[in-house]
Amino acid sequence: MPSFDIVSKVDMQEIDNAVNQALKEIGQRYDFKGTHNEINLEGEAIVLLGADDYKLQAVVDILKGKLVRRGVSPKCLDYGTKEPASGGAVRQRVAIVQGISKDKGKEVVKRIKDAKLKVQAQIMDDQVRVSGKKIDDLQQVIQLLKGQDLGIELQFVNMRS
Repeated sequence: MPSFDIVSKVDMQEIDNAVNQALKEIGQRYDFKGTHNEINLEGEAIVLLGADDYKLQAVVDILKGKLVRRGVSPKCLDYGTKEPASGGAVRQRVAIVQGISKDKGKEVVKRIKDAKLKVQAQIMDDQVRVSGKKIDDLQQVIQLLKGQDLGIELQFVNMRS
């Protein structure tokens, strides 16, 4: 029976490259001269440090731009609250979201069922498997989900016929 998996994965190497490019740009920009601004990749999170709110927002914008250029969707980032750091600086922790949560998985399955296509969708750990008798039905599911905004970046992998 034909099937495919819906996943939400991020290439950590591309995130690392984007962080390094953003750091390089921050070091070269005139408006950051003489202030302390940082981007640190810590496992599954990015820690941003800005000299003030304005600088922190500029650091976020630079990072988003570098991620988009490297083909990483900004939807994979979950911004935490801003917190004060030493010397009047502002720190923000940004989690990198990988996998489909149970709630998002239920939402994906519900949207597939609401479309009344002849397929079955089931949640498996942090992914959703869709199977059906016809590959055309599976391709309709892919087109349906590509046209909707679920708040996370979806990839469609392991197409089996």
